Amino acid sequence: MRLLGREREREVLDRVLEAAREDHGGVLAVYGEPGVGKTALLEYAIEAGSDFRVARAVGVEAEMELPFAALHQLCSQSLGVLERLPDPQRAALEVALGLDAGRPPDAFLIGLAVLNLLAEAAEDQPLLCVVDDAQWLDRASAGVLAFVARRLLAERVAMVFAAREPIGALGGVAEVHVRPLGHRDARALLDSALPARLDERVLERIVVETRGNPLALLELPRGLTPAQLAGGFGLPAALPLSAGIEQSFARRLAQLPRDARRLLLVAAADPTGDAALEWRAAERLGIAESAAHTAESDGLLAFDAGVAFRHPLVRSAVYRAAGPEERREVHRALAEATDPAIDPDRRAWHLAQAASRPDEDVAAELERSAARAQGRGGFAAAGAFLERSAALTPAPRAARRGPSRRPMRSSRPAPSRTRWRLLRTPRRGPSTKRSGRR
Repeated sequence: MRLLGREREREVLDRVLEAAREDHGGVLAVYGEPGVGKTALLEYAIEAGSDFRVARAVGVEAEMELPFAALHQLCSQSLGVLERLPDPQRAALEVALGLDAGRPPDAFLIGLAVLNLLAEAAEDQPLLCVVDDAQWLDRASAGVLAFVARRLLAERVAMVFAAREPIGALGGVAEVHVRPLGHRDARALLDSALPARLDERVLERIVVETRGNPLALLELPRGLTPAQLAGGFGLPAALPLSAGIEQSFARRLAQLPRDARRLLLVAAADPTGDAALEWRAAERLGIAESAAHTAESDGLLAFDAGVAFRHPLVRSAVYRAAGPEERREVHRALAEATDPAIDPDRRAWHLAQAASRPDEDVAAELERSAARAQGRGGFAAAGAFLERSAALTPAPRAARRGPSRRPMRSSRPAPSRTRWRLLRTPRRGPSTKRSGRR
């Protein structure tokens, strides 16, 4: 992979991989503005570490309230070695990932379990863990992954995080800040992406307005006619960088057929990347299979082992471009396509996003999800489920039960007594006891 102007960053990544190969563990946090090339550097690490097994996780804004959602992504391919863990650690991780029921697990035990799980998975082949958009990790996953990152001292494991801004939990971890491209590299990248030569003044304007941001350099000219590019009149006025990039993606979306836009919205509304789930939802919406080819050929979405957007800003642009009713329709289809026995919490969350008015059944589902989240130690998630549950609880039922059962505060229906009890449960911190890894 050729990355213009990224020699320093590639050298740092190469050292991280080499440390893992030599059983010293390697950890790096990559920080930079949207579109500056963090994801491209993660892809470089995967390519440079062709001798590594790869485990991926991507933080998604819509999943920040689902406890251990990112941890489940990262560990899913290594669950086959769960049986090698000490019993207390295995039990704690199984509860955290929803594989078993039990008391809220100790955070320290979960951290040790993940550390051991990754170490066991790397016994036969070094393991590279890449975590993109780490600024959107759910709080429970962020805490565990930071715990593990600080303890990779003698393992064949490399971890690379990418985030827009420094993350407090990763304090003390080696980091690299990715800067925009210099003028020469920016011009070279732009020239490589343009189908024809442009007026020198137009080229300079694009370089200046994108401020050397690689994704902006590649995306802002797309969707404009040759006449607009030639004169520079179609170029957007100076905007915040991420807004300008999203505007470019939105132009491309507007040119797609309706089915392709709706398929992209299904993928944007459910960030699991589960192609089977998303196709079940697409079938419910009457979306033709040809829509996938259209979305792929336009370079916005890729169907491989899972469904992945070219860049997180594509997901954002797709979701924002849709109207409220269209979003609700897609969330409703995703809820219907989600197995309530396998993933009841995600189904409840989609039902909540699909609701346009108070709904007692959905509120009750969210309350049960809150209880499960609390049982796994996801107290922040429990609060989010309960807040949405309270908002969807019909006021007439609250009035019938009376103030002693459901106290009313202002005009918004308050949570039931069960919900208040869950919200008031004190959050447990990590255990203070010391324990060896094995």
